[in-house]
Amino acid sequence: MQTPKKGKLFLLPTPLADDTAAAVLPAQAMELFKSLRHYLCEEARTSRRFLSSLRLGLTIEELSIEELNKDTPDHQVPHLLQPLLDGHDMGILSEAGCPGVADPGARAVAQAHEKGIQVVPVVGPSSILLALMASGLDGQNFAFRGYLPVRNPERSHAIKSLEKGVRSGQTQLFMETPYRNNPLLKDLMAHCQPETMLCVAANLTGADEFIQTRSIKQWKQQLPDLHKQPAIFILGNTPSYKKSGNS
Repeated sequence: MQTPKKGKLFLLPTPLADDTAAAVLPAQAMELFKSLRHYLCEEARTSRRFLSSLRLGLTIEELSIEELNKDTPDHQVPHLLQPLLDGHDMGILSEAGCPGVADPGARAVAQAHEKGIQVVPVVGPSSILLALMASGLDGQNFAFRGYLPVRNPERSHAIKSLEKGVRSGQTQLFMETPYRNNPLLKDLMAHCQPETMLCVAANLTGADEFIQTRSIKQWKQQLPDLHKQPAIFILGNTPSYKKSGNS
């Protein structure tokens, strides 16, 4: 029996803010949403709601939506890719933004590479890159550090380590669970040097988008309320480029 041609694994973007799909999702993504019938996602309920909001002319019952999240055992991940091995294309959805970046979808992508399945990233909004673009901080050398430790002294040590990275010339990006944003902001004020630059980027692409870059000393004068707002934090230096040739 002839082995069926393998399907393709599409990494599909989702909006960062509510009611922005038409503005931030490219035509390629919309066409794929219309054609795909198999999906992996972090949470099935929110993915079903998102797909329904696109008004694709499909019923949710026509779609196969399986969860792949932090609780999925490693041995189950290969089985989730079976539709690809049977010749069906499949999409991966993140809760917000681009799958595979600070997202458990990376586990499926790794398995796809092992099984010789073509992986196709689709352009879409990434909170990490959008925040870095808008920060005014050095984008030539940067690192995304994910979530910092929740408790001290581990958190204070992590913040000091990030600041050390900034002094060596590397911009540091990180995030927090939205309901813990304000405590994180206060810890940054307590443990960073006054001259260190901090960008706060919240509700990216939304109507209430907030992006500000200031020194720690300036932030201490007035802190924003970031409670339950998705945000990216960036510590870094303002870029300085040397001119080449004659001055």
